[in-house]
Amino acid sequence: MESNPAARAPVFDVLIVGGGINGVGIARDAAGRGLSTLLVERDDLASATSQWSTKLVHGGLRYLEHYEFRLVAESLAEREVLLAQAPHLIEPLSFVLPHEPHLRPAWMIRAGLFLYDRLGGRMTLPRSFGVDLHGSKWGAGLQKRLTRGFVYADARVDDSRLVVMTAMSARDKGADIRTRTRFDRAVREADTWRATIVDERGHATEVRARSIVNAGGPWVAPVLDAIEAMPTSARVRHVKGSHIVVPRIHAEDHAYILQNADNRIVFAIPYQHRYTLIGTTDVPVETYEHPRISDQETDYLIELVNRYLAKPVSRADIVWTYSGVRPLYDDGETNPAAVTRDYVLKLDAGADGKQPPVLSIYGGKLTTYRKLAEAAVRELRPHFPAMRGEWTSSEPLAGGDLPHRDRAAYTADLVRRRASLPQPLLTELVKRHGTLTERVLGDSRTPADLGQMFGEHLSEREVDYLRRNEWARSADDVLWRRTKCGLGADAAQRAALAEFLGA
Repeated sequence: MESNPAARAPVFDVLIVGGGINGVGIARDAAGRGLSTLLVERDDLASATSQWSTKLVHGGLRYLEHYEFRLVAESLAEREVLLAQAPHLIEPLSFVLPHEPHLRPAWMIRAGLFLYDRLGGRMTLPRSFGVDLHGSKWGAGLQKRLTRGFVYADARVDDSRLVVMTAMSARDKGADIRTRTRFDRAVREADTWRATIVDERGHATEVRARSIVNAGGPWVAPVLDAIEAMPTSARVRHVKGSHIVVPRIHAEDHAYILQNADNRIVFAIPYQHRYTLIGTTDVPVETYEHPRISDQETDYLIELVNRYLAKPVSRADIVWTYSGVRPLYDDGETNPAAVTRDYVLKLDAGADGKQPPVLSIYGGKLTTYRKLAEAAVRELRPHFPAMRGEWTSSEPLAGGDLPHRDRAAYTADLVRRRASLPQPLLTELVKRHGTLTERVLGDSRTPADLGQMFGEHLSEREVDYLRRNEWARSADDVLWRRTKCGLGADAAQRAALAEFLGA
């Protein structure tokens, strides 16, 4: 392999390793402050933890029991920010908590919800309230023994699209986003790092950077190992969370939050129109490359939801499973469910604090990624005193500038203007692309203009757009990370898409 001479290597202010939600969030923030930014991701954007979440933007109600009040307050405030910045990707969702007196007394739940309604400051979502589960929509699909419950508001999100749209926003600010590019190693040379990155063909390139941000997620430790003389005492806890997807368990629009005797909770969330998403588990793991759900996790989720559902689910009902590994900061907690979900930033700038820095990211969650990015770039400020100030709280993500933040109204107007195109297809496009939908459609006026169809309202026109504008290369990039069409597409449709992309 050949390398460019170091003298001719391009120089960036920030080299970010990792294309998950934290990495792209930091890239967006840094580029918008005027820092020249390069992000490298060895696979596709959101190809690890960030696509395997429970797909919620939420405050984390259960974190109150672990006294993580700051995390909950910040998460609730960020929920409001993200609802405003990405109304195409994020939508409010009501959660019903059926009351089980032997698990948590009603006064405790009411007290927790009282805090939850107020910790984040001014909220646009409705406050919590108690409900009679009998004879109302709130008890849909539940056993008759469950008579009382509580309703509160949070939001759901297409997690991997949140990553992609944040990356697009970073690129719009000038960031260089390179997928299928592996960070190989870095050494300090005077006032910069000399880093070697390798593309998918095995071609090595040298770049120089005044700082490195290690947003490697589960791979945060191996990334540090590839950086010369970078000792650290921080440790990462790898905790696997698994989910199952079954046919829709009730016809209403709300989700359930279900309590278990081990003090954990599990969500049952309406998903992709026809399904219910159930999860998650908390299992410590040593191996994190290709996580898979275990039989024990499957049994755990089925047994828990069946203690609540009038019509039990079984293994035969499962249409899809997925698992992700959360890279949590090791705070010494022995119970995986109690390990902090807060983020921790570790900066190393040499003994004198004046060497080219490395900033490593531990933990974090989808909901707080913007605040994490803001805090990360703030850590770098002493090394870039001329950088501009904080800005990300007020600017929408790519496609998020919907008039009045009203996705339904925008969709209705689009359907009126493109009346010859199928309404369900337009609805799905707006959910994925927001105001960029017009760019996806181009001059399409009839269904024939959309080209070949690959199922689940996925057209050749959209696939071409994803390939040109969103770094999509493979069928998995399209079916699972740029869309969720993989869940409903059949084998022939998936094969046709793979053949189309290969051609």
